[in-house]
Amino acid sequence: MPRERKECSAAELRSREQQGRRVTDLAARFRKLWDSLAPVGRDADSGGYLRYALTEPERWLRAWFRDQADQRGMPVQEDGNGNLFAWWGDPAAGDALLTGSHFDSVPHGGAYDGPLGIVSAFLAVDELRAAGFTPARPLAVSAFVEEEGARFGVPCLGSRLLTGEITVERAAELRDAAGVSFADALGDRPAGADPVLLGRFAAFVELHVEQGRALVEQDAPVAVASAIWPHGRWRFDFHGEGNHAGTTRMADRRDPMLTYAFTVLAANKEARLRDAHATVARVAVEPNATNAIPSRVTGWLDARAAEPQTLHGLVEAVRAKAAERAKRDGTELTLTEESATPLVAFDGGLAKRLATLLDAPVLPTGAGHDAGVLAAHLPTAMLFVRNPTGVSHSPAEAATDADCAAGVTALARVLEELTCR
Repeated sequence: MPRERKECSAAELRSREQQGRRVTDLAARFRKLWDSLAPVGRDADSGGYLRYALTEPERWLRAWFRDQADQRGMPVQEDGNGNLFAWWGDPAAGDALLTGSHFDSVPHGGAYDGPLGIVSAFLAVDELRAAGFTPARPLAVSAFVEEEGARFGVPCLGSRLLTGEITVERAAELRDAAGVSFADALGDRPAGADPVLLGRFAAFVELHVEQGRALVEQDAPVAVASAIWPHGRWRFDFHGEGNHAGTTRMADRRDPMLTYAFTVLAANKEARLRDAHATVARVAVEPNATNAIPSRVTGWLDARAAEPQTLHGLVEAVRAKAAERAKRDGTELTLTEESATPLVAFDGGLAKRLATLLDAPVLPTGAGHDAGVLAAHLPTAMLFVRNPTGVSHSPAEAATDADCAAGVTALARVLEELTCR
């Protein structure tokens, strides 16, 4: 983002007291807008959300996005990959600032992961307009598709398509648990990389609920991100011999469940030894019958570490231990890397600039985001809003209305700073 001064059509926001309404009023307006989408996709039993990409709840939210944009006179553009962009200013002018997040959730996920960034972006636009501010360069609010990867298995699918980090061919053939392809769910073959659209953006700022308790410990409502740990997903396929649970002697079994179970424990141990993170939370069993020895077990490893070499060492150690155990069990192992994201260090100058502007702490994160994908293509920053529980990807994920209002105020200041200079 260019740093030279640009003239704005409204006076500089000199006095924050004159910028808008009191925090309590903003918190009330946040709650009103938040409540308009909060019931969508909520599971009555768990209290969590089932907002999978391009399913009915997420499509309702996409319509909500268009309605909010229409109310603000912001034309909406869809890029052919499922990503939505609402524009304040002329898209063709270029040098635009992009903000926003995603709507989709993990199974029974929390309310704030993703939607908070979109709601906050629209409210930040409201704050700036109420202050009489008009940006000197275009501003766009985005809603990226399939950020979580919960439906089609590849996280940040929309931003990966936009930037060309995944091929159209591979993305089109990705399938959900019911066998529906991404192309079918989208209603067309994805468009893929769009250098013209991507080239219109000068920077991206994503606001997100914190996925940890660092801000609770630092007694701060908002932080700026420094980096995203390298991370990825690996599929372990264990093949054995299906057989009768009651008639097959223990010594004659080739049970892939044993290999799988050993691998889960090995992943836990190897991650702890490296101060890294390893999670196996998804498993598929065939034939999945109580009285049958499985013929195949598939488990998905989510692995993350502070450094690339640590992550590589973790995955290799788990693979080696799984392979050795497979030999003992008479089973076979196939390991497939489904996605991998390198260490993402956000633009240092931009992060420092925003931390100074907001007087906010700077934090790393182990969670992946569309911002991590876009960071390889344009200056990118993230803002975090305090989560009092520290829990994420769960119904226990939370944020107070006051902290969300602080997040909106912070984002508005950032948008003002980066579109007026």
